[in-house]
Amino acid sequence: MENYQSVLERMLGKVPGDVDKREGSIIYDALAPAAMELARAYTEFHKLLDEAFADTASREFLIRHAAERGLEPYPATQAVLRGEFSPSGIDVLNCRFSLGNMYYTAFEKIVDGVYKMRAETSGTEGNLHFGSMVPVDYIEGLESSLINEVLILGMEEEETEKFRQRYFESFSAKTFGGNKKDYIDKVEAITGGTVKVESCWNGGGTVKLIILDNQFNKASKALIEEVQELIDPTQDGAGLGLAPIGHTVTVDTVSYVPINIKTKLIFKNGFSWEEKEEQIKEVIYKYFLDLKNLWANQDNLVIRTSQIEARLLSLPDIEDVSETIINDKKGTLTLAPYEIPVLGGISYVS
Repeated sequence: MENYQSVLERMLGKVPGDVDKREGSIIYDALAPAAMELARAYTEFHKLLDEAFADTASREFLIRHAAERGLEPYPATQAVLRGEFSPSGIDVLNCRFSLGNMYYTAFEKIVDGVYKMRAETSGTEGNLHFGSMVPVDYIEGLESSLINEVLILGMEEEETEKFRQRYFESFSAKTFGGNKKDYIDKVEAITGGTVKVESCWNGGGTVKLIILDNQFNKASKALIEEVQELIDPTQDGAGLGLAPIGHTVTVDTVSYVPINIKTKLIFKNGFSWEEKEEQIKEVIYKYFLDLKNLWANQDNLVIRTSQIEARLLSLPDIEDVSETIINDKKGTLTLAPYEIPVLGGISYVS
């Protein structure tokens, strides 16, 4: 890449040899500012070249490239939480509440005294706060208000590299009304998670969507209901949602399979299980998360003792791992197509 020095030397090289070209000379001082500006122009040209191609474009220009194919990043969404109020007969529909630095609005009644609360701030921040809320305006008769559960996780705007990958995939996977890619795109735009599409699962024209949330966990009942309402609210092939006419769509989620692990560990430098238990669990959680990321593109997830042992050995204070068993069995554990793992427990023998 051209820089100031290379440009200046090339310019000075075109000056006759009998002219003084030393630093501080008239010709040097005349050419140096021009060389600086040309070097800057080269830099800007290379930046422009990067922005001209989607694989090196910054987020701003990647969005402009993708817009030509009708794509845009999935937007940030607002968390939906479960709010409990007493007395149970009180009506708080459309009332606003604060909890810490967050504000929530009761937008739908579930049963008496229980409402769906929508975070006013988009993104994952709305997933993090639980406890007693304070009404923004006085509500006569209200005794208590509490958020105690996330029903639908809020998510941040789609990450740049995930969006870039989706842009390139759009060239090879064709979306057409009602094909698998079409359902995958529509559901992922709603949930931020992932989905398996099972066609003709209950006869011609039937489609089953098995979804995970945006943390690649089992979808909540509220999320399932939201996706069902948007995709096919009547489930009669009328085409009143995003599903095409003639398709009867059922939305469901996976089942959890508790994974209990027993393994023999040898620790280094006098470290003990009590000191390393949380790190060990974190390694297993990360392994399960990696598997769940692959779930949509695999027939079955397979829990492997070799992977568990290799990941445990990656911890700096574990010297050896052996005799690992999963759910009281040696070898691998293959889950059913609509099952994902969750850590039940982990124990060790020394």
